[in-house]
Amino acid sequence: MITPEAYDYSLPENLIAREPAAPRDAARLFVYDTSSDTIELDTFRNLGDYLPREAFLVLNKTRVVPARLELKKSILRSDVGRGGGKVVALFLTNEHATGNTVRALFDRGVKMGERLTLASGKFAEVITQEKNIFTLRLPFSRGALIELLERQGTMPIPPYLRETTLSSLKLRREYQTIFAARPCQARHSNILENVGMSSAAAPTASLHFTERAFADLRRRGIGKEFLTLHVGLGTFAPVAPEQMRRGRLHEEWFDISPATAAGIALRKKNGERLVAVGTTVVRAIESAVRTGDFRTGFGATDIFIRPPYRFRAVDALVTNFHVPKSSLMMLVDAFLAHRKSKRRILDLYKIAIRERIRFFSFGDAMLIR
Repeated sequence: MITPEAYDYSLPENLIAREPAAPRDAARLFVYDTSSDTIELDTFRNLGDYLPREAFLVLNKTRVVPARLELKKSILRSDVGRGGGKVVALFLTNEHATGNTVRALFDRGVKMGERLTLASGKFAEVITQEKNIFTLRLPFSRGALIELLERQGTMPIPPYLRETTLSSLKLRREYQTIFAARPCQARHSNILENVGMSSAAAPTASLHFTERAFADLRRRGIGKEFLTLHVGLGTFAPVAPEQMRRGRLHEEWFDISPATAAGIALRKKNGERLVAVGTTVVRAIESAVRTGDFRTGFGATDIFIRPPYRFRAVDALVTNFHVPKSSLMMLVDAFLAHRKSKRRILDLYKIAIRERIRFFSFGDAMLIR
């Protein structure tokens, strides 16, 4: 049985990208052709040179909300004389919750029943705890919380980006795709009010795109379709033994509109090859076709794609270089195995390290075709 340890590797610290390429499409592009077992190195702005003539992209238009916010603790009777203090909350706005509640992580201890000041003197109350995750009752709607975070929050960056030199303002801009949906802009808004309207992490394979890159693809006749998958914190978490045993990952919510579903179905019927931009798109697409027909609509997926896996819709993949022992590495390796490639993911990563490719969220891109 495959284990996370099989996907471990050593990465020099100086190959962890702390900030993006400037401009974005100046990132390097590592191209692996599975049929010829050849590797080419280029620049991302030339992506169109390596895509099949009859191809289209599918991209994830989710938005990363600046979900970290400093709150002031109230003074409980038991804490009189100690002062209230402050805590930093990471609001899990992409997770399912009911009514005006939201789940959150904190940088230090909070207590059941404690009230935390959000803004304008309004309080959120701690009502439940599950391990290190707390549920808060809000004094307003979840939509209003998103608006507050957009005004005052900071980005929930992964641990390896904490040493970035980017300012908070620049990080908001750079850790977001150029086509991310506007805050609260989504279908099924009455449902999304409860399940969340944003991501805890960016769909990083899409960070490389610029208007110039899209214009070049458009000139080549390469189309694009958009779906939404709200990325959860589970994307950063190590794969747990229980997940390996059950074959199920953390749950994430996705939305494929009828227009997108119809567009993808028509393109596939006409022989166009689907190029998934990022592992989040792969999860959404493969979840939508698990039953045989391409499913439209809004729902949750806990799909765990690992070798061996038969891909039903994805023909090529644009992705970044991922952290060791992650489910993302397993997904990419499953695609390589599905394509019957001679090399597996660790083989490619060894070459990438030798070629000084930059890794992780702000790093370079890989195309597997």
